[in-house]
Amino acid sequence: MPFVPQDVLDRLTALERQVRQLTGRAQMRPAMNQVLNGDTVIGEGGRLIVRDPDGTATFETGVSSSGDYYTTIRRDDGRNAVSVGANTYEGDDAVRQMVRLWSRAGDRIVMDDYYSDRFLGRPWMPLQLHPTNERGRYTGTNYAEAWSGWTPIHNAVAVVYCRTYSGDGGAQARLTLEHDGDVRTLDEWDCAPNQWTSREVNYPVDGLGFLDYAYVALSHRAKTAGQQVETRLLMALTRNTVNADETPTLPLSTSVQRQPEGGPDAA
Repeated sequence: MPFVPQDVLDRLTALERQVRQLTGRAQMRPAMNQVLNGDTVIGEGGRLIVRDPDGTATFETGVSSSGDYYTTIRRDDGRNAVSVGANTYEGDDAVRQMVRLWSRAGDRIVMDDYYSDRFLGRPWMPLQLHPTNERGRYTGTNYAEAWSGWTPIHNAVAVVYCRTYSGDGGAQARLTLEHDGDVRTLDEWDCAPNQWTSREVNYPVDGLGFLDYAYVALSHRAKTAGQQVETRLLMALTRNTVNADETPTLPLSTSVQRQPEGGPDAA
């Protein structure tokens, strides 16, 4: 039997082991549950959907059935939590890309406005109308402010609901808004004598931007001198639009946010 040095056999064994290792590594795939560098791209109308163990989609992003790009985060019971886009009303196929935050009960508690992209949709915010000494037992025939105040504008539509009582001869009431030196009458109406007259005013805040300051005044006057007039404010707030007709006109300048002298942002 020929003599084979032991070191040669050892070397052959080592070479075989290395070949097996190299062959095995060539067949191995990289880990499929990590992205360590670079981008993951989903294009051409695709979506990324994450489902919990029972199949509920808790996260989605991509192109919705209405054709806009959207992102939705849901709770594990399937109810929406946060959504961007994928929100069109029946009969309106416009892509609005609204942002909405949902309560656990399924109500939209925070959102921007569907028809007016400059304003908050929800929550509705109060108008700062405060009582004056002339709100009750006023007997003058000239208009006097019963409720008034400077207020920032958060939502697209101003809503004021009030009641006015007058003595013999009746009365008149009006709601005005002042912004940047421009005073406009939002509504003016007659009040029948010896009874309460209710009025609700809904007015898109034309020409104002988000958080612009406006001076709002609810005023009244007696038609007959000496007859008492009283106005009670029951509601004053701003709300979201409910249709395209309520979209306010654009402000003349969107670069300057105006406020009264000595307002909260004053130096």
